Amino acid sequence: MHYLAEGLRLPTNGLDYTILAIYFVVVLGIGFAARASVKTSLDFFLSGRSLPAWVTGLAFVAANLGATEILGMAATGAQYGVAVVHWYWIGAIPAMVFLGLVMMPFYYRSKVRSVPEFLLHRFDKSAHLLSSILFAFSAILIAGVNLYALSIVVEALLGWPQWVAIVVAGLFVLVYITIGGLSSAIYNEVLQFFVILAALIPLTLLGLKRVGGWDGLSGSLEKQHGADFMTAWGGTGIGDANPLGANWLTIILGLGFVLSFGYWTTNFAEVQRALSAKNLSAAQRTPLIAAFPKIFIVFAVMIPGLVAAVLVPKIGTPGSDLTYNDAIPLLMQELLPNGVLGIAVTGLLAAFMAGMAANVSSFNTVFTTDIWQRYVKKDQPDAYYLRFGRLITAVGVLASIGTAFIAASFSNIMTYLQTLFSFFNVPLFVVFIIGMFWKRASMKSGVWGLLAGTTAAMVNYFVIYKQGIIDIPSDQGANFVSAIVGFVAGAVVMVAVTLFTAPKPEAELAGLVYGTESPDADEAPEAGDDAWYRKPALLGWGALVLAALCYLPYSL
Repeated sequence: MHYLAEGLRLPTNGLDYTILAIYFVVVLGIGFAARASVKTSLDFFLSGRSLPAWVTGLAFVAANLGATEILGMAATGAQYGVAVVHWYWIGAIPAMVFLGLVMMPFYYRSKVRSVPEFLLHRFDKSAHLLSSILFAFSAILIAGVNLYALSIVVEALLGWPQWVAIVVAGLFVLVYITIGGLSSAIYNEVLQFFVILAALIPLTLLGLKRVGGWDGLSGSLEKQHGADFMTAWGGTGIGDANPLGANWLTIILGLGFVLSFGYWTTNFAEVQRALSAKNLSAAQRTPLIAAFPKIFIVFAVMIPGLVAAVLVPKIGTPGSDLTYNDAIPLLMQELLPNGVLGIAVTGLLAAFMAGMAANVSSFNTVFTTDIWQRYVKKDQPDAYYLRFGRLITAVGVLASIGTAFIAASFSNIMTYLQTLFSFFNVPLFVVFIIGMFWKRASMKSGVWGLLAGTTAAMVNYFVIYKQGIIDIPSDQGANFVSAIVGFVAGAVVMVAVTLFTAPKPEAELAGLVYGTESPDADEAPEAGDDAWYRKPALLGWGALVLAALCYLPYSL
Protein backbone atom coordinates (compact mmCIF):
# COMPACT_ATOMS: atom_id res chain seq x y z
CA MET A 1 0.00 0.00 0.00
CA HIS A 2 1.56 3.32 -1.04
CA TYR A 3 1.73 6.23 1.34
CA LEU A 4 -1.18 8.66 1.17
CA ALA A 5 -0.39 11.92 -0.55
CA GLU A 6 1.08 14.57 1.74
CA GLY A 7 -1.33 17.14 0.30
CA LEU A 8 -4.21 15.39 2.04
CA ARG A 9 -3.40 16.96 5.44
CA LEU A 10 -6.72 17.87 7.10
CA PRO A 11 -7.44 21.31 8.63
CA THR A 12 -8.40 19.85 12.01
CA ASN A 13 -8.91 22.08 15.04
CA GLY A 14 -9.65 21.77 18.76
CA LEU A 15 -13.27 20.74 18.18
CA ASP A 16 -12.23 17.80 16.02
CA TYR A 17 -9.67 16.61 18.59
CA THR A 18 -12.25 16.96 21.38
CA ILE A 19 -14.63 14.64 19.51
CA LEU A 20 -11.77 12.19 19.02
CA ALA A 21 -10.81 12.31 22.69
CA ILE A 22 -14.42 11.73 23.81
CA TYR A 23 -14.60 8.64 21.62
CA PHE A 24 -11.43 7.14 23.10
CA VAL A 25 -12.71 7.77 26.63
CA VAL A 26 -15.99 5.99 25.82
CA VAL A 27 -14.10 3.05 24.30
CA LEU A 28 -12.05 2.56 27.45
CA GLY A 29 -15.17 3.04 29.58
CA ILE A 30 -16.89 0.17 27.76
CA GLY A 31 -13.85 -2.00 28.35
CA PHE A 32 -13.85 -1.34 32.09
CA ALA A 33 -17.64 -1.80 32.29
CA ALA A 34 -17.36 -5.21 30.58
CA ARG A 35 -14.66 -6.28 33.01
CA ALA A 36 -17.20 -7.19 35.71
CA SER A 37 -18.73 -9.88 33.49
CA VAL A 38 -15.39 -11.67 32.85
CA LYS A 39 -15.03 -14.39 35.48
CA THR A 40 -14.18 -17.47 33.38
CA SER A 41 -12.34 -18.22 30.16
CA LEU A 42 -15.71 -18.73 28.42
CA ASP A 43 -16.68 -15.19 29.46
CA PHE A 44 -13.40 -13.85 28.07
CA PHE A 45 -13.43 -15.73 24.75
CA LEU A 46 -17.18 -16.06 24.00
CA SER A 47 -18.94 -13.58 26.34
CA GLY A 48 -20.35 -16.53 28.27
CA ARG A 49 -22.67 -17.24 25.29
CA SER A 50 -25.07 -14.65 26.72
CA LEU A 51 -25.49 -11.79 24.22
CA PRO A 52 -28.76 -10.89 22.42
CA ALA A 53 -29.05 -11.26 18.64
CA TRP A 54 -29.26 -7.54 17.83
CA VAL A 55 -25.93 -6.92 19.63
CA THR A 56 -24.12 -9.83 18.00
CA GLY A 57 -25.70 -8.96 14.63
CA LEU A 58 -24.40 -5.38 14.63
CA ALA A 59 -21.02 -6.57 15.93
CA PHE A 60 -20.94 -9.16 13.11
CA VAL A 61 -21.24 -6.50 10.41
CA ALA A 62 -18.99 -4.00 12.27
CA ALA A 63 -16.21 -6.60 12.61
CA ASN A 64 -16.10 -6.70 8.82
CA LEU A 65 -16.54 -2.94 8.42
CA GLY A 66 -12.95 -2.15 9.26
CA ALA A 67 -11.07 0.68 7.63
CA THR A 68 -9.51 -1.78 5.21
CA GLU A 69 -13.09 -2.39 4.05
CA ILE A 70 -13.90 1.33 3.87
CA LEU A 71 -10.68 2.48 2.21
CA GLY A 72 -10.37 -0.71 0.14
CA MET A 73 -13.92 -0.72 -1.22
CA ALA A 74 -13.85 3.01 -1.95
CA ALA A 75 -10.56 2.35 -3.78
CA THR A 76 -12.23 -0.52 -5.65
CA GLY A 77 -15.10 1.80 -6.64
CA ALA A 78 -12.68 4.42 -7.95
CA GLN A 79 -10.73 1.75 -9.85
CA TYR A 80 -13.45 -0.59 -11.12
CA GLY A 81 -16.69 1.40 -10.89
CA VAL A 82 -20.10 0.03 -9.95
CA ALA A 83 -18.76 -3.55 -10.16
CA VAL A 84 -17.88 -3.08 -6.46
CA VAL A 85 -21.49 -4.08 -5.63
CA HIS A 86 -20.50 -7.68 -6.44
CA TRP A 87 -18.49 -7.85 -3.19
CA TYR A 88 -21.71 -7.21 -1.25
CA TRP A 89 -24.74 -8.58 -3.09
CA ILE A 90 -22.99 -11.64 -4.56
CA GLY A 91 -19.88 -11.81 -2.40
CA ALA A 92 -21.53 -11.47 1.03
CA ILE A 93 -25.34 -11.73 1.35
CA PRO A 94 -25.86 -15.34 0.07
CA ALA A 95 -22.99 -16.65 2.22
CA MET A 96 -24.26 -14.80 5.32
CA VAL A 97 -27.70 -16.34 4.81
CA PHE A 98 -26.14 -19.79 4.34
CA LEU A 99 -24.14 -19.36 7.55
CA GLY A 100 -27.24 -18.43 9.53
CA LEU A 101 -29.62 -21.06 8.15
CA VAL A 102 -27.32 -24.03 7.54
CA MET A 103 -24.00 -23.79 9.37
CA MET A 104 -24.76 -22.08 12.68
CA PRO A 105 -26.78 -25.06 14.01
CA PHE A 106 -23.66 -27.24 13.51
CA TYR A 107 -21.37 -24.70 15.17
CA TYR A 108 -23.61 -23.79 18.09
CA ARG A 109 -24.98 -27.19 19.03
CA SER A 110 -21.53 -28.78 18.98
CA LYS A 111 -20.51 -26.31 21.76
CA VAL A 112 -17.24 -25.54 20.00
CA ARG A 113 -15.35 -22.42 21.07
CA SER A 114 -13.83 -21.81 17.63
CA VAL A 115 -14.09 -22.78 13.97
CA PRO A 116 -10.94 -24.99 14.02
CA GLU A 117 -12.35 -26.90 17.01
CA PHE A 118 -15.23 -28.05 14.80
CA LEU A 119 -12.67 -29.76 12.53
CA LEU A 120 -11.31 -31.64 15.55
CA HIS A 121 -14.73 -33.20 16.11
CA ARG A 122 -15.41 -33.85 12.41
CA PHE A 123 -11.94 -35.02 11.32
CA ASP A 124 -8.89 -35.47 13.57
CA LYS A 125 -6.13 -33.67 15.48
CA SER A 126 -3.96 -33.10 12.41
CA ALA A 127 -6.73 -31.18 10.59
CA HIS A 128 -7.49 -29.28 13.78
CA LEU A 129 -3.87 -28.26 14.46
CA LEU A 130 -3.16 -27.22 10.86
CA SER A 131 -6.36 -25.15 10.59
CA SER A 132 -5.60 -23.50 13.96
CA ILE A 133 -2.10 -22.51 12.86
CA LEU A 134 -3.28 -21.23 9.46
CA PHE A 135 -6.08 -19.21 11.03
CA ALA A 136 -3.89 -17.71 13.77
CA PHE A 137 -1.33 -16.69 11.14
CA SER A 138 -3.92 -15.13 8.82
CA ALA A 139 -5.63 -13.29 11.71
CA ILE A 140 -2.37 -11.59 12.65
CA LEU A 141 -1.69 -10.70 9.01
CA ILE A 142 -5.14 -9.13 8.63
CA ALA A 143 -4.90 -7.28 11.96
CA GLY A 144 -1.57 -5.96 10.76
CA VAL A 145 -3.16 -4.59 7.59
CA ASN A 146 -5.56 -2.52 9.70
CA LEU A 147 -2.77 -1.20 11.92
CA TYR A 148 -0.46 -0.36 9.03
CA ALA A 149 -3.22 1.38 7.06
CA LEU A 150 -4.22 3.36 10.17
CA SER A 151 -0.70 4.66 10.73
CA ILE A 152 -0.42 5.87 7.14
CA VAL A 153 -3.83 7.52 7.12
CA VAL A 154 -3.29 9.27 10.47
CA GLU A 155 0.13 10.51 9.41
CA ALA A 156 -1.25 11.96 6.19
CA LEU A 157 -4.48 13.40 7.62
CA LEU A 158 -3.42 14.59 11.08
CA GLY A 159 0.35 14.83 10.86
CA TRP A 160 0.99 12.30 13.64
CA PRO A 161 4.15 10.21 13.17
CA GLN A 162 3.42 6.64 12.14
CA TRP A 163 4.80 5.17 15.34
CA VAL A 164 2.49 7.38 17.42
CA ALA A 165 -0.57 6.22 15.48
CA ILE A 166 0.50 2.57 15.82
CA VAL A 167 1.17 2.82 19.54
CA VAL A 168 -2.01 4.77 20.36
CA ALA A 169 -4.40 2.57 18.37
CA GLY A 170 -2.66 -0.67 19.35
CA LEU A 171 -2.66 0.34 23.01
CA PHE A 172 -6.37 1.15 23.06
CA VAL A 173 -7.32 -2.11 21.35
CA LEU A 174 -5.03 -4.03 23.68
CA VAL A 175 -6.44 -2.38 26.82
CA TYR A 176 -10.14 -2.82 26.12
CA ILE A 177 -9.83 -6.41 24.87
CA THR A 178 -7.47 -7.48 27.65
CA ILE A 179 -9.74 -5.98 30.32
CA GLY A 180 -13.20 -6.84 29.00
CA GLY A 181 -12.55 -9.74 26.64
CA LEU A 182 -14.90 -10.43 23.74
CA SER A 183 -17.81 -8.58 25.40
CA SER A 184 -15.75 -5.39 25.37
CA ALA A 185 -14.81 -5.91 21.72
CA ILE A 186 -18.42 -6.63 20.71
CA TYR A 187 -20.01 -3.70 22.53
CA ASN A 188 -17.33 -1.40 21.16
CA GLU A 189 -18.05 -2.77 17.67
CA VAL A 190 -21.73 -1.84 18.10
CA LEU A 191 -20.65 1.71 19.02
CA GLN A 192 -18.16 1.76 16.15
CA PHE A 193 -20.87 0.68 13.69
CA PHE A 194 -22.86 3.87 14.35
CA VAL A 195 -19.75 6.09 14.48
CA ILE A 196 -18.61 4.73 11.11
CA LEU A 197 -22.02 5.41 9.55
CA ALA A 198 -22.00 8.92 11.04
CA ALA A 199 -18.74 9.47 9.17
CA LEU A 200 -19.69 7.86 5.85
CA ILE A 201 -23.22 9.18 5.30
CA PRO A 202 -22.32 12.93 5.25
CA LEU A 203 -19.34 12.14 3.04
CA THR A 204 -21.57 10.29 0.57
CA LEU A 205 -24.30 12.98 0.44
CA LEU A 206 -21.91 15.92 0.16
CA GLY A 207 -19.90 14.06 -2.48
CA LEU A 208 -23.00 13.51 -4.61
CA LYS A 209 -23.96 17.16 -4.22
CA ARG A 210 -20.49 18.28 -5.39
CA VAL A 211 -20.68 16.30 -8.66
CA GLY A 212 -24.29 17.16 -9.53
CA GLY A 213 -26.14 14.21 -8.03
CA TRP A 214 -26.30 10.69 -9.40
CA ASP A 215 -26.95 11.89 -12.96
CA GLY A 216 -23.92 14.17 -12.89
CA LEU A 217 -21.81 11.39 -11.42
CA SER A 218 -22.94 8.86 -14.02
CA GLY A 219 -22.49 11.25 -16.93
CA SER A 220 -18.96 12.22 -15.93
CA LEU A 221 -17.76 8.67 -15.34
CA GLU A 222 -19.33 7.30 -18.52
CA LYS A 223 -17.46 9.96 -20.49
CA GLN A 224 -14.18 9.09 -18.77
CA HIS A 225 -14.42 5.30 -18.60
CA GLY A 226 -17.29 4.18 -20.84
CA ALA A 227 -20.80 2.95 -20.05
CA ASP A 228 -19.63 -0.36 -18.53
CA PHE A 229 -18.03 1.54 -15.63
CA MET A 230 -21.50 2.40 -14.30
CA THR A 231 -23.06 -1.07 -14.64
CA ALA A 232 -22.51 -4.16 -12.53
CA TRP A 233 -22.36 -6.68 -15.36
CA GLY A 234 -21.29 -4.60 -18.36
CA GLY A 235 -18.29 -6.08 -20.20
CA THR A 236 -18.22 -9.26 -18.11
CA GLY A 237 -18.90 -11.63 -20.99
CA ILE A 238 -16.30 -14.37 -21.42
CA GLY A 239 -13.55 -12.94 -23.61
CA ASP A 240 -14.67 -9.32 -23.11
CA ALA A 241 -12.36 -6.71 -21.60
CA ASN A 242 -13.38 -4.82 -18.48
CA PRO A 243 -11.58 -2.89 -15.70
CA LEU A 244 -12.17 -5.66 -13.16
CA GLY A 245 -10.28 -8.20 -15.25
CA ALA A 246 -12.89 -10.90 -14.55
CA ASN A 247 -15.83 -12.37 -16.46
CA TRP A 248 -19.25 -13.35 -15.12
CA LEU A 249 -18.15 -16.96 -14.53
CA THR A 250 -15.15 -16.07 -12.37
CA ILE A 251 -17.24 -13.44 -10.53
CA ILE A 252 -19.97 -15.95 -9.68
CA LEU A 253 -17.72 -18.93 -8.92
CA GLY A 254 -14.59 -17.21 -7.64
CA LEU A 255 -16.16 -14.35 -5.67
CA GLY A 256 -19.81 -15.33 -5.24
CA PHE A 257 -19.20 -18.90 -4.17
CA VAL A 258 -15.64 -19.79 -3.23
CA LEU A 259 -14.23 -16.55 -1.75
CA SER A 260 -17.54 -15.40 -0.29
CA PHE A 261 -18.59 -18.66 1.36
CA GLY A 262 -14.99 -19.33 2.38
CA TYR A 263 -14.82 -16.01 4.22
CA TRP A 264 -18.27 -15.63 5.78
CA THR A 265 -18.79 -19.23 6.90
CA THR A 266 -15.34 -20.16 8.23
CA ASN A 267 -13.67 -16.89 9.25
CA PHE A 268 -13.69 -17.11 13.03
CA ALA A 269 -13.37 -13.32 13.40
CA GLU A 270 -17.00 -13.26 12.16
CA VAL A 271 -18.35 -16.58 13.42
CA GLN A 272 -17.09 -15.80 16.94
CA ARG A 273 -19.72 -13.05 17.21
CA ALA A 274 -22.50 -15.51 16.45
CA LEU A 275 -21.10 -18.12 18.84
CA SER A 276 -21.36 -15.57 21.67
CA ALA A 277 -25.17 -15.31 21.23
CA LYS A 278 -27.42 -16.45 24.07
CA ASN A 279 -29.11 -19.36 22.26
CA LEU A 280 -29.25 -21.15 18.90
CA SER A 281 -32.01 -18.92 17.52
CA ALA A 282 -30.01 -15.80 18.36
CA ALA A 283 -26.87 -17.36 16.87
CA GLN A 284 -28.69 -18.11 13.61
CA ARG A 285 -30.15 -14.61 13.45
CA THR A 286 -26.78 -12.93 14.01
CA PRO A 287 -25.51 -13.08 10.38
CA LEU A 288 -29.04 -12.56 9.05
CA ILE A 289 -29.53 -9.36 11.02
CA ALA A 290 -26.10 -8.25 9.80
CA ALA A 291 -27.11 -8.94 6.18
CA PHE A 292 -29.65 -6.11 6.06
CA PRO A 293 -27.27 -3.19 6.76
CA LYS A 294 -24.65 -4.98 4.64
CA ILE A 295 -26.95 -4.62 1.62
CA PHE A 296 -26.88 -0.83 1.85
CA ILE A 297 -23.40 -0.13 3.21
CA VAL A 298 -22.05 -0.63 -0.31
CA PHE A 299 -23.50 2.76 -1.32
CA ALA A 300 -21.65 4.54 1.50
CA VAL A 301 -18.28 3.13 0.38
CA MET A 302 -18.81 2.88 -3.39
CA ILE A 303 -20.16 6.40 -4.03
CA PRO A 304 -17.22 8.23 -2.36
CA GLY A 305 -14.88 6.20 -4.57
CA LEU A 306 -16.86 7.13 -7.68
CA VAL A 307 -16.97 10.81 -6.64
CA ALA A 308 -13.19 10.79 -6.13
CA ALA A 309 -12.78 9.39 -9.65
CA VAL A 310 -14.72 12.41 -10.96
CA LEU A 311 -12.94 15.04 -8.87
CA VAL A 312 -9.49 13.61 -9.69
CA PRO A 313 -9.84 11.85 -13.08
CA LYS A 314 -6.24 10.62 -12.98
CA ILE A 315 -6.45 9.12 -9.46
CA GLY A 316 -4.46 5.88 -9.26
CA THR A 317 -2.74 6.44 -12.62
CA PRO A 318 1.04 6.74 -13.08
CA GLY A 319 0.67 10.49 -13.71
CA SER A 320 -1.04 11.18 -10.38
CA ASP A 321 0.37 11.42 -6.85
CA LEU A 322 -2.91 10.03 -5.50
CA THR A 323 -3.50 6.27 -5.23
CA TYR A 324 -6.95 4.66 -5.24
CA ASN A 325 -6.64 4.29 -1.46
CA ASP A 326 -6.70 8.11 -1.21
CA ALA A 327 -10.37 8.32 -2.28
CA ILE A 328 -11.92 8.63 1.21
CA PRO A 329 -9.23 10.96 2.69
CA LEU A 330 -9.47 13.13 -0.43
CA LEU A 331 -13.20 13.68 0.04
CA MET A 332 -12.77 14.29 3.76
CA GLN A 333 -10.33 17.09 2.94
CA GLU A 334 -12.46 18.54 0.15
CA LEU A 335 -15.96 18.37 1.61
CA LEU A 336 -16.16 18.25 5.40
CA PRO A 337 -16.28 21.25 7.77
CA ASN A 338 -14.72 21.16 11.24
CA GLY A 339 -16.82 19.20 13.70
CA VAL A 340 -18.09 16.92 10.96
CA LEU A 341 -14.44 16.41 10.06
CA GLY A 342 -13.78 15.29 13.64
CA ILE A 343 -16.61 12.77 13.41
CA ALA A 344 -15.21 11.48 10.10
CA VAL A 345 -11.69 11.07 11.50
CA THR A 346 -13.15 9.36 14.57
CA GLY A 347 -15.18 7.06 12.30
CA LEU A 348 -12.09 6.15 10.32
CA LEU A 349 -10.10 5.37 13.48
CA ALA A 350 -13.09 3.43 14.85
CA ALA A 351 -13.15 1.37 11.67
CA PHE A 352 -9.48 0.52 11.95
CA MET A 353 -9.89 -0.45 15.59
CA ALA A 354 -12.99 -2.57 14.85
CA GLY A 355 -11.18 -4.55 12.17
CA MET A 356 -8.07 -5.01 14.28
CA ALA A 357 -10.03 -5.92 17.44
CA ALA A 358 -12.08 -8.56 15.59
CA ASN A 359 -8.94 -10.32 14.39
CA VAL A 360 -7.02 -9.98 17.65
CA SER A 361 -9.95 -11.32 19.72
CA SER A 362 -10.36 -14.30 17.38
CA PHE A 363 -6.59 -14.89 17.37
CA ASN A 364 -6.36 -15.02 21.18
CA THR A 365 -9.26 -17.51 21.33
CA VAL A 366 -7.83 -19.88 18.72
CA PHE A 367 -4.27 -19.69 20.03
CA THR A 368 -5.33 -20.26 23.64
CA THR A 369 -8.04 -22.91 23.27
CA ASP A 370 -6.99 -24.69 20.08
CA ILE A 371 -3.20 -24.63 20.28
CA TRP A 372 -2.00 -23.89 23.82
CA GLN A 373 -4.70 -25.67 25.83
CA ARG A 374 -5.00 -28.63 23.45
CA TYR A 375 -1.35 -29.35 22.63
CA VAL A 376 0.96 -27.47 25.01
CA LYS A 377 -0.54 -27.01 28.51
CA LYS A 378 -3.38 -29.45 29.06
CA ASP A 379 -5.69 -29.76 32.06
CA GLN A 380 -4.78 -26.49 33.74
CA PRO A 381 -7.25 -24.57 35.97
CA ASP A 382 -9.63 -22.28 34.10
CA ALA A 383 -8.01 -19.22 35.70
CA TYR A 384 -4.73 -20.18 34.02
CA TYR A 385 -6.28 -20.05 30.53
CA LEU A 386 -7.97 -16.74 31.36
CA ARG A 387 -4.59 -15.24 32.30
CA PHE A 388 -2.91 -16.77 29.28
CA GLY A 389 -5.64 -15.40 26.99
CA ARG A 390 -4.89 -11.89 28.22
CA LEU A 391 -1.15 -12.43 27.77
CA ILE A 392 -1.49 -13.77 24.22
CA THR A 393 -3.67 -10.75 23.35
CA ALA A 394 -0.65 -8.54 24.02
CA VAL A 395 1.52 -10.86 21.93
CA GLY A 396 -1.04 -10.70 19.11
CA VAL A 397 -1.01 -6.90 19.06
CA LEU A 398 2.81 -6.82 18.97
CA ALA A 399 2.85 -9.45 16.19
CA SER A 400 0.32 -7.37 14.22
CA ILE A 401 2.73 -4.45 14.29
CA GLY A 402 5.45 -6.74 12.94
CA THR A 403 3.33 -8.12 10.08
CA ALA A 404 1.80 -4.77 9.12
CA PHE A 405 4.48 -3.84 6.61
CA ILE A 406 3.83 -6.89 4.41
CA ALA A 407 0.89 -4.93 3.01
CA ALA A 408 3.22 -2.23 1.66
CA SER A 409 3.57 -3.83 -1.78
CA PHE A 410 -0.16 -3.58 -2.56
CA SER A 411 -1.61 -0.35 -3.99
CA ASN A 412 -5.17 -1.54 -3.18
CA ILE A 413 -5.51 -2.98 0.32
CA MET A 414 -8.70 -4.85 -0.58
CA THR A 415 -6.75 -6.74 -3.23
CA TYR A 416 -4.27 -7.79 -0.54
CA LEU A 417 -7.07 -8.99 1.75
CA GLN A 418 -8.71 -10.95 -1.06
CA THR A 419 -5.33 -12.60 -1.71
CA LEU A 420 -5.13 -13.69 1.93
CA PHE A 421 -8.71 -15.02 1.85
CA SER A 422 -7.98 -17.11 -1.26
CA PHE A 423 -4.96 -18.66 0.52
CA PHE A 424 -6.46 -19.33 3.96
CA ASN A 425 -10.27 -19.18 3.98
CA VAL A 426 -11.08 -21.01 0.76
CA PRO A 427 -9.23 -24.27 1.62
CA LEU A 428 -10.86 -24.23 5.06
CA PHE A 429 -14.27 -23.80 3.45
CA VAL A 430 -13.90 -26.76 1.08
CA VAL A 431 -12.95 -29.01 4.01
CA PHE A 432 -15.97 -27.77 5.97
CA ILE A 433 -18.48 -28.09 3.16
CA ILE A 434 -17.41 -31.62 2.18
CA GLY A 435 -17.13 -32.73 5.79
CA MET A 436 -20.59 -31.38 6.65
CA PHE A 437 -22.42 -32.86 3.66
CA TRP A 438 -20.54 -36.12 3.00
CA LYS A 439 -20.50 -38.66 5.82
CA ARG A 440 -17.95 -40.83 4.04
CA ALA A 441 -15.26 -38.11 4.10
CA SER A 442 -12.48 -39.76 6.08
CA MET A 443 -10.65 -38.42 9.11
CA LYS A 444 -7.37 -37.95 7.21
CA SER A 445 -8.99 -36.21 4.23
CA GLY A 446 -9.36 -32.99 6.23
CA VAL A 447 -5.69 -32.20 6.73
CA TRP A 448 -4.72 -33.23 3.18
CA GLY A 449 -7.55 -31.13 1.72
CA LEU A 450 -6.32 -28.10 3.67
CA LEU A 451 -2.74 -28.60 2.52
CA ALA A 452 -3.69 -29.15 -1.11
CA GLY A 453 -6.07 -26.16 -1.27
CA THR A 454 -3.65 -23.73 0.37
CA THR A 455 -0.71 -24.89 -1.74
CA ALA A 456 -2.65 -24.79 -5.02
CA ALA A 457 -3.96 -21.25 -4.37
CA MET A 458 -0.45 -19.99 -3.57
CA VAL A 459 1.10 -21.70 -6.60
CA ASN A 460 -1.54 -20.20 -8.88
CA TYR A 461 -0.94 -16.68 -7.53
CA PHE A 462 2.83 -16.59 -7.06
CA VAL A 463 3.89 -18.85 -9.94
CA ILE A 464 1.23 -19.08 -12.63
CA TYR A 465 0.01 -15.46 -12.33
CA LYS A 466 3.05 -13.53 -11.06
CA GLN A 467 5.47 -15.32 -13.41
CA GLY A 468 3.18 -14.67 -16.37
CA ILE A 469 2.63 -18.33 -17.28
CA ILE A 470 -1.05 -17.51 -17.82
CA ASP A 471 -2.14 -13.95 -18.64
CA ILE A 472 -4.70 -12.80 -16.04
CA PRO A 473 -5.62 -9.10 -16.50
CA SER A 474 -5.57 -7.97 -12.84
CA ASP A 475 -4.72 -8.92 -9.26
CA GLN A 476 -8.43 -9.20 -8.45
CA GLY A 477 -8.97 -11.53 -11.39
CA ALA A 478 -6.00 -13.60 -10.21
CA ASN A 479 -7.53 -13.80 -6.72
CA PHE A 480 -10.79 -15.16 -8.14
CA VAL A 481 -8.90 -17.78 -10.15
CA SER A 482 -6.71 -18.70 -7.15
CA ALA A 483 -9.83 -19.21 -5.05
CA ILE A 484 -11.37 -21.53 -7.65
CA VAL A 485 -8.09 -23.46 -8.05
CA GLY A 486 -7.71 -23.82 -4.27
CA PHE A 487 -11.29 -25.04 -3.89
CA VAL A 488 -11.04 -27.59 -6.69
CA ALA A 489 -7.64 -28.90 -5.55
CA GLY A 490 -8.83 -29.29 -1.96
CA ALA A 491 -12.01 -31.09 -3.05
CA VAL A 492 -10.21 -33.47 -5.42
CA VAL A 493 -7.59 -34.41 -2.83
CA MET A 494 -10.24 -34.94 -0.13
CA VAL A 495 -12.16 -37.34 -2.35
CA ALA A 496 -8.98 -39.19 -3.38
CA VAL A 497 -7.72 -39.55 0.22
CA THR A 498 -11.16 -40.67 1.40
CA LEU A 499 -11.11 -43.57 -1.07
CA PHE A 500 -8.00 -45.00 0.61
CA THR A 501 -8.47 -44.14 4.29
CA ALA A 502 -10.94 -45.03 7.01
CA PRO A 503 -14.07 -42.94 7.58
CA LYS A 504 -14.97 -41.59 11.00
CA PRO A 505 -17.31 -43.95 12.90
CA GLU A 506 -20.88 -42.97 12.14
CA ALA A 507 -21.75 -42.82 15.84
CA GLU A 508 -19.26 -39.95 16.24
CA LEU A 509 -20.81 -37.87 13.45
CA ALA A 510 -24.05 -36.98 15.26
CA GLY A 511 -24.69 -33.26 14.84
CA LEU A 512 -21.56 -32.79 12.72
CA VAL A 513 -22.89 -33.92 9.33
CA TYR A 514 -26.02 -32.67 7.62
CA GLY A 515 -28.91 -35.06 8.19
CA THR A 516 -27.64 -36.39 11.52
CA GLU A 517 -29.29 -35.32 14.76
CA SER A 518 -27.36 -33.53 17.50
CA PRO A 519 -27.96 -34.82 21.03
CA ASP A 520 -29.63 -31.51 21.93
CA ALA A 521 -31.39 -30.96 18.61
CA ASP A 522 -34.72 -30.63 20.40
CA GLU A 523 -33.54 -27.56 22.28
CA ALA A 524 -36.66 -25.66 23.30
CA PRO A 525 -36.99 -22.12 21.93
CA GLU A 526 -37.23 -19.22 24.35
CA ALA A 527 -40.48 -17.37 24.87
CA GLY A 528 -41.20 -15.06 21.96
CA ASP A 529 -39.04 -16.97 19.47
CA ASP A 530 -42.14 -17.65 17.36
CA ALA A 531 -42.45 -13.98 16.29
CA TRP A 532 -41.86 -13.53 12.54
CA TYR A 533 -38.85 -11.26 13.02
CA ARG A 534 -37.22 -13.96 15.17
CA LYS A 535 -37.48 -16.66 12.52
CA PRO A 536 -34.13 -17.13 10.77
CA ALA A 537 -35.65 -18.54 7.56
CA LEU A 538 -37.83 -15.47 6.99
CA LEU A 539 -34.94 -13.10 7.73
CA GLY A 540 -32.68 -15.04 5.37
CA TRP A 541 -35.10 -15.07 2.45
CA GLY A 542 -35.85 -11.39 3.06
CA ALA A 543 -32.16 -10.49 2.81
CA LEU A 544 -31.74 -12.48 -0.41
CA VAL A 545 -34.80 -10.92 -2.06
CA LEU A 546 -33.75 -7.40 -1.04
CA ALA A 547 -30.22 -7.91 -2.36
CA ALA A 548 -31.63 -9.23 -5.65
CA LEU A 549 -33.90 -6.20 -5.98
CA CYS A 550 -30.92 -3.88 -5.46
CA TYR A 551 -29.41 -5.27 -8.66
CA LEU A 552 -32.26 -4.06 -10.86
CA PRO A 553 -30.94 -0.50 -11.48
CA TYR A 554 -27.49 -1.85 -12.36
CA SER A 555 -28.66 -4.55 -14.74
CA LEU A 556 -30.61 -2.26 -17.05
